[in-house]
Amino acid sequence: MGSARPPEGAHPAPHGGRSLSRAAVQRALLHPLAKPLVFAVWLLPFAWLFWAAAADRLGANPAEALIRSLGDWTLRALVLVLLVTPLRVSLGWPALARFRRMLGLFVFFYATLHWLAYVWFDMGFDWAEVVADIPKRPFILVGTLAWLLLLALAATSFNRAIRALGAPRWQALHRLVYAVAVLAVLHFFWMRAGKHDFNEVAVYAVLFAALLGWRAWRRWGAPQGRGVSSRI
Repeated sequence: MGSARPPEGAHPAPHGGRSLSRAAVQRALLHPLAKPLVFAVWLLPFAWLFWAAAADRLGANPAEALIRSLGDWTLRALVLVLLVTPLRVSLGWPALARFRRMLGLFVFFYATLHWLAYVWFDMGFDWAEVVADIPKRPFILVGTLAWLLLLALAATSFNRAIRALGAPRWQALHRLVYAVAVLAVLHFFWMRAGKHDFNEVAVYAVLFAALLGWRAWRRWGAPQGRGVSSRI
């Protein structure tokens, strides 16, 4: 006896399973609670650091621990922002795009806390000392420049700014996030140069190189018609 043939037009199980899984992920990403949940998750590091500082749980040098932890969370959020588009395109999850603005603002949030912690603990909020210190130390200079670029991106991250600038100019401006990634790695490298500890620096350099390289390949190296969206 011959095996029964599947109905005409039926999809093989693996492909159908992938489509079902993709649809389930899409539904989860579009759920009304998805954005509040992501927001709450990304506030947890801040809440923990605030509690640890208040409870004197940051070790022998709490100021340094706080500054570095805030810098670490800035880098992690930046990696996640740049990961949104590759995941959206490669896995077919367009709803991921709805989280990009929020994640970008968390990059700015943690970067601002990181910079203010330096101004507070290292400079005692002496703005004259801050201005004098920035050009003297390369890692402070590039870190401040990265923060200023993030400030410009955060200030223009809303719909009114998109309408005022026009979509092409807004997209061109927000590609400055790539420069922020380069400056962030350079800032981290110079900060660790004094201790000759580059292991974490290498990890972030590889991650950012892969994420920016993927965009370059999609824009200029991929087969025609498959170029990546001009958004970040």
